[in-house]
Amino acid sequence: MTELADNQRVVVTGIGAITPLGLDVDSFFQGLLDGRNGISRVEAFDTEKFSCQIGGEIKDFDAKTVMDPKQVLRNDRFVHFAYGAGMQAVADAGLDMEQEDPDRVGIFVGSGIGGMATMETNCQRLLEKGPRRVSAFMIPALISNMASGVLGIELGAMGPNFSIVSACATGAHAIGESLKTLRLGEADVMIAGGSEASITPLSYGGFCAMKAMSTRNDDPEHASRPFDAERNGFVMGEGAGIIVLETLEHAKKRGANIRCELIGYGASCDANHITAPHPEGKGLLGAMKRALQSGKINSGDVDYINAHGTSTQLNDKFETMAVKTLFGDHARELMISSTKSMTGHLLGAAGGVESVACVRMLEEGKVAPTINYEHPDPDCDLDYVPNETRDAEIKVAMSNSLGFGGQNASLIFKAV
Repeated sequence: MTELADNQRVVVTGIGAITPLGLDVDSFFQGLLDGRNGISRVEAFDTEKFSCQIGGEIKDFDAKTVMDPKQVLRNDRFVHFAYGAGMQAVADAGLDMEQEDPDRVGIFVGSGIGGMATMETNCQRLLEKGPRRVSAFMIPALISNMASGVLGIELGAMGPNFSIVSACATGAHAIGESLKTLRLGEADVMIAGGSEASITPLSYGGFCAMKAMSTRNDDPEHASRPFDAERNGFVMGEGAGIIVLETLEHAKKRGANIRCELIGYGASCDANHITAPHPEGKGLLGAMKRALQSGKINSGDVDYINAHGTSTQLNDKFETMAVKTLFGDHARELMISSTKSMTGHLLGAAGGVESVACVRMLEEGKVAPTINYEHPDPDCDLDYVPNETRDAEIKVAMSNSLGFGGQNASLIFKAV
């Protein structure tokens, strides 16, 4: 196969993150390396009547430190997170919009659920006080595309701009579709990722009714335990992860600091069930295969996988199955970890946050662990980098994301 030209190769030049482990990339990544747990009892609302009472909650974020106070009031918390992480990424990339063609800068930042808190607040107002008390800002505050929209307005970026919504695969799909947009020559720069703020009563009520969330309320720090035999459900987190992508040609021209290269992306559908993954992992298998083809590499070239690893019985088993099927004997040599063991599951933001983690692991030669891995599961018998950070040279990292509806995404990053 012929190599891609510089105007088709895509590199990462900026990263931003707001997570339960920290409000910037450095604190987030150090938290991962320290094996620190960001999960505790939820304080945002009274959880007494809920079967799950814990989460990866961000307790010390003041949106007014990153946005104008009027904008804070007019937007939902997921937009606050997206704006904060997005502006971090833009600053990290050294992107000066006055020097850019605004038509060549695009934004794909999604949210799996959108402004749930805004919806709940206004629903209560409607029921208690009538329609006149519903906020005029309710609709623009809650719609998922507003994360991309607000960033575009702030930056003056007039290129492709919309929100991809694919549940927990949202952030990864946004990044992958940005790769395709850049390769097609439709933009020079793309700002991409995901944001979520769904630690709310209605969200918890819904997920608890599905029996999808962990009920280890008496021990929140050990509740998220991907691939462990005693896992009993995911733990919800909140936050945002956003990266700046550019064509290599454009990055070189402006002298940008290139963190790594995004070489592959694959997407697929399980075509199986609205919430359960395919029982043979076929959907994820297809996404990973397409990512390898997109990156023009072999399965043996992958050193590390940041797994979807939700700490649910079905996901962890079937993801392991898909990895074994694709990678064969090499599956035993792969390092695999789930950073959700520390952050919880950030839903639509997961793919963005985990992409930021992969970028930093490639740069530092350190693999973040899967913490709380204490009881081996015969169905999950690969190297999940248990409990301790590992020093290892990583040249190629894959990140997997799966969403309700059977929608899957796989990204491949390569060190430079």
